[in-house]
Amino acid sequence: MPVADTSQLISGVAERYASSLFDLAKEAGEIDSVTRELDAFEAMIAESTDLKRLVMSPVFSAEDQARAIGAIVDQGKIAGLAGNFLKVVAANRRLFALPGIIRSFRQLAAADRGEVAAEVTSAHSLDEAQQRELAAALKDVTGKTVSLNIHVDPSILGGLIVKVGSRQIDTSLRTKLSSLKLALKEVG
Repeated sequence: MPVADTSQLISGVAERYASSLFDLAKEAGEIDSVTRELDAFEAMIAESTDLKRLVMSPVFSAEDQARAIGAIVDQGKIAGLAGNFLKVVAANRRLFALPGIIRSFRQLAAADRGEVAAEVTSAHSLDEAQQRELAAALKDVTGKTVSLNIHVDPSILGGLIVKVGSRQIDTSLRTKLSSLKLALKEVG
């Protein structure tokens, strides 16, 4: 299966699961609490290579994944709707789609609040003033209040990669260097 087909499959699964969770959270009036719980779980994944491996690896059985996620949810005090949802995702062997599910859920929650979500990748963490300035600049471009989901990736060397909806702005130093390298190959 080509990579594009795989990413579309993951995207479709993520959107369906996120939409179902969002509908349940909205009905229960728990959108904010579910968002916080998913953020906490995402932070756990980022901090633990073992958890990241459990989520992304197809090697683990459904039983192992469900048991591990159940223990993590209970230990991490991720309760209610979000906790049950994570257990269902594990039982259905869809943990690989969890990053996309969380991203899609955030987008649905932002749209419900009349906001647009922006995925921002930065080479280093942004301070409060930089975050406010970026949000204001994106509000000028989109015409909507923008909620920032910031990820730090030192491999981009510098600059930012900003995704808002289907639009992406890549000012990363890594991309600029790659373009320069390509241009130099064409010349020489």
